Amino acid sequence: MKVTCTGRRVSLKPSFIEKAEAKLAKLDKFFPNEAQAQVTVNVEKSRQTVEITVHSTGLTLRAEKASERMEDAFNDAFDLLMRRVVKYRKRLGDKLTSAAAEIPIAQAEPEETYEIIREKHFAVKPCSTEEAILQMNLLGHSFFLYRSIENDCIQAVYRRADGGYGVLIPET
Repeated sequence: MKVTCTGRRVSLKPSFIEKAEAKLAKLDKFFPNEAQAQVTVNVEKSRQTVEITVHSTGLTLRAEKASERMEDAFNDAFDLLMRRVVKYRKRLGDKLTSAAAEIPIAQAEPEETYEIIREKHFAVKPCSTEEAILQMNLLGHSFFLYRSIENDCIQAVYRRADGGYGVLIPET
């Protein structure tokens, strides 16, 4: 697995990068050889946030944790990522290697079912991103689906945890 480490507002020590690469090497048994991992460390005042994103063929896994020390945040994020792989290994099926199926059931959490509570049909009207954010805020929702007037694609705007906004744009 190819590992890339990036520091935002911080320069990463070589020892942290080596430990991150060594720990992420444990995931090699679950993913094909062409998998890539991106580790991003962001420092804000006394809090350090580590985000780990693993891209594999048709699959993206992400975990983010914050702590006072970047090493602790990395360990927590890695543990969360590992729990997700173990928990959803049956559903991921052929996107993981056969080694994932060999994990003993005793380690795995019970498999949950996805229960759809409500289904809603609505017309997707063309609007700009700014109009979609305004409509989302007026409705009091955390996301809004719309058809972009710029490129005529279905897009979604959402409210981020940091208070900003994001736009999901499908690739064609």
